[in-house]
Amino acid sequence: MFNRLFGKPKQETNALTTLDKLNETLEMLEKKEKVLVKKAAAEVEKAKEFAKGRNKRAAIQCLKRKRLYEQQIEQLGNFQLRIHDQMIMLEGAKATTETVDALRTGASAMKAMQKATNIDDVDKTMDEINEQTENMKQIQEALSAPIGAAADFDEDELEAELEELEGAELEEQLLQPATTAPAAPIQVPAGRQPARPVPQKRTAEEDELAALQAEMAL
Repeated sequence: MFNRLFGKPKQETNALTTLDKLNETLEMLEKKEKVLVKKAAAEVEKAKEFAKGRNKRAAIQCLKRKRLYEQQIEQLGNFQLRIHDQMIMLEGAKATTETVDALRTGASAMKAMQKATNIDDVDKTMDEINEQTENMKQIQEALSAPIGAAADFDEDELEAELEELEGAELEEQLLQPATTAPAAPIQVPAGRQPARPVPQKRTAEEDELAALQAEMAL
C-alpha cells in the first residue's frame, strides 16, 4: 500500500500536494467556524435586546438562529477533526515510506560492498600482512644482533663478573669505619667572636694519609 502511494518521486510529490490541500481546507474551515461563532454571539445579544423590549417572539427567533449556527459550528468541528486525522495518517505513511526507502538504499549499498569484497581476497590480504609483519620482525632481530668482537662475548661470564663486582663493592662498604658524629657547635655569646677557629677532628682517611706521608719522609 505504501509503495502504491509513495513508491515513486511523482507519487511522493502527489502526497505533499495532498497534505497542502488538506491544510488549506483546514484553514478555511477554521475561518468559517470563527465567523459562525461571531454570528451566534450576535444573535444572543439581539435576543437580549428584544427581551428587554418585551418582544418575546423576536427574541426566540434570535435564539433559534443561534442554535442553527451552533449546529454548523459543531459540524465544522467534526470536519476539522476528520481532516486532522487524515493528515496524521498521511504524514505517518510518508514517514514510514521514507524510512523503508532509506533502509532499502542501505541494504543495496551493503550488498554492493559485499560483492566488491571477496572473502578469499580478505584472507589473502591478512596472510600478506602477517607475512610482512614476520619479515619485519626478523629484520629487526638481525639488525639488533651483536657483530664483530662483541658477538664473541659470553653472556654467562659477563654476568658472573658483574656478580663479583657487586660482591666486592658490598664488602668494601662493610669494611669502612663508621664516621664520627660532627662536633656540636659552640655557642658564642652575642657580641663576642672566638679568637680563632675551633680545629676540626680529622677523619680516618686523613689520618691514613698523614701516616703515609710520615713514612715516606723517613
